[in-house]
Amino acid sequence: MFKGKHFLKTLDFTKKELNSLIDFTGELKEKKKHGIPHPFLKGKNLALLFEKPSTRTRSAFCVAANDLGAHTDYFGQGDLHLGVKESIEDTAKVLGRMYDGIEFRGYHQKDVETLAQHANVPVWNGLTNEWHPTQMIADFYTMKENWGTFKSKTLTYVGDARNNVAHDLLITGATLGVNIRIAAPKSLQPSSEVQLQAKKIAQMNESDILITDDLQQAVYQTDALYTDVWFSMGEDQSVIEDRIKLLSPYCLNQSVIEQSANSNVIVLHCLPAFHDLNSQLSKQIYDKYGISEMEITDEVFKGAHSVIFEQSENRLHSIKAIMAVTLGDLF
Repeated sequence: MFKGKHFLKTLDFTKKELNSLIDFTGELKEKKKHGIPHPFLKGKNLALLFEKPSTRTRSAFCVAANDLGAHTDYFGQGDLHLGVKESIEDTAKVLGRMYDGIEFRGYHQKDVETLAQHANVPVWNGLTNEWHPTQMIADFYTMKENWGTFKSKTLTYVGDARNNVAHDLLITGATLGVNIRIAAPKSLQPSSEVQLQAKKIAQMNESDILITDDLQQAVYQTDALYTDVWFSMGEDQSVIEDRIKLLSPYCLNQSVIEQSANSNVIVLHCLPAFHDLNSQLSKQIYDKYGISEMEITDEVFKGAHSVIFEQSENRLHSIKAIMAVTLGDLF
């Protein structure tokens, strides 16, 4: 079912396949928890290509590979010549002859697609501007871990919804039959193309899609609240002031928790989060704009509804599942 496949976007997979990955994530988490060895990729060599820096993605791929018995080589931005001194096609052909699998975290989806076309080994998308598929398996596993089922469940994303995470939550949720709501200013809502794709998929899987600028409508009786940063990695900081003005009403605070009217609602965030002043960038923003929290308050981030660090840990188990099924001899 998975052997030899790439993992470039969740759009490439069926509901059954995504559910299999999510369930296998849970199996591998249990093995890790109980110290049961699972070296499904023993002797394999993996190349990790990072145009964009990362904490969770790099850590998850490295630890997952180690647990699976594989060796990794990390290539940062200064180590790569993708499309600069050498074409992506040529790089893919070289790496594909030396490595058994390739991870790519970078800017353009077309780049990871080109790698996959020419590498002749499984390629895994660690993030592009368009999609964040490994994050999705971790996210929906975290939800199922808390809910026990996806049936009749609703996820609400709040904030800047033009990004890869909001787009992928729409597509993946619709595929899995989870109701997806987006609460965002009209100018920061998902692209019309992704909305159309999601609605078509939702019709086949009994999922409801709601895109609105009405926060109260979107969060009422939802089962999960999800938010992300208000400006993206590498984005011009000149946009921050306007973004803050637009998105301040969409901050995930205690009032939003109460508006959900669900005592069991869970809170997710793919990190990093601007919830306090304990980072250089958050201090810079505070000095310039006078705000100590942005997309989520510290109270909610650390509160009883938060499963954010469980979600972060699950990046490890989900990435391990993705690599094992596409490169190992499991199914």
